[in-house]
Amino acid sequence: HEMPPEDKKTSTDTTNRDAAADVVRDQLNALYAGQSPAASPSASPTSRPQQAQVSSDPTAQHMQQYHSQWQDYYQKYYERYYVGHLHQALTEQQKAALTPEQQREQEIIDLRQKIVGNAKESAKKARKSRHFLPIASAFAVVLVVAFLQYNEVLFANVQAYVSPGTIDPQNIVVDPNANVQVSPDPKLIIPKINVNVPVIYDVAVSHDAQMAAMQKGVAHFAIPGADSRPGQIGNTVFSGHSSNDLFDPGDYKFIFAQLDKLQPGDTIYVNYNSIRYSYNVTKKEVVKPTQVDKLTYATDKPILTLITCTPLGTSTNRLLVTAEQFSPDPSKATAANAATSGTKAALPGNGATALEKLFGAR
Repeated sequence: HEMPPEDKKTSTDTTNRDAAADVVRDQLNALYAGQSPAASPSASPTSRPQQAQVSSDPTAQHMQQYHSQWQDYYQKYYERYYVGHLHQALTEQQKAALTPEQQREQEIIDLRQKIVGNAKESAKKARKSRHFLPIASAFAVVLVVAFLQYNEVLFANVQAYVSPGTIDPQNIVVDPNANVQVSPDPKLIIPKINVNVPVIYDVAVSHDAQMAAMQKGVAHFAIPGADSRPGQIGNTVFSGHSSNDLFDPGDYKFIFAQLDKLQPGDTIYVNYNSIRYSYNVTKKEVVKPTQVDKLTYATDKPILTLITCTPLGTSTNRLLVTAEQFSPDPSKATAANAATSGTKAALPGNGATALEKLFGAR
């Protein structure tokens, strides 16, 4: 009685699979025995089941290719299966031969390799994801916008720990009460925070005029009631940047980044008309940009006030540092020439950021 075609096919597949498994098993036995797999009798071509003769029938040829592919698949599968078990057995034997300390070190190494492998695999999957590029692009845009808008905050805080100016050795004062001849160049010198900066006089009190002057140093801010100059009775006011947009011109964008470090008793020097004027800090105060009245008050002394923005990287408030002249003799100070404009001017601040310049917001 002849078998149905389905039974013949199943029988043939089983025979081929068993033959492939026998080949792999013989090779592994040869490896355990210390022989070359080729030396194993089962690995020789004669031990494999003889292939059926190639038929001219296309259907028969297709079936032969089908069986050959399945036979190769099972052979490779069993090879990986048994070789994997062999590797695991050898690894366990090697670990058993290690000391406890070496075992812990090996476990740490294995864990590290596993973590690195998982991280690489996750990164690989993320890079292949169709969402990765849009998300990365959006993140890059956010970083660029944030840098354009808030670079003042970053660089101002860095500058707060770096000297914003350089002191010329000839400006180091040994006796602040000595009357010495100095250069006619107007200067503001604050040794404690290493400031040595030009002072720009005859500046209008408008925002644009003050910003332009502060590109070259600190600006004289003269309004009625606070319009004196060094050596004159009244309040002499200088404005300078503690921060400003990185892309704005000028070399003094962070000249007052450390102004908040000044304390009562610290000394400030101003060179004006070839005379060095010495001041002692008396107080510090934080005010709103509109509180111009904080500069205008009655006094019979020569006073110096320094203005800058605070907190660092913003123009939210203004820091006022007030100092009184003690050298030359303040009792010999002269009267100031009265200013005629600027009563409604706001306290000087920062320039617009890059984004504010682009979109016109302030």
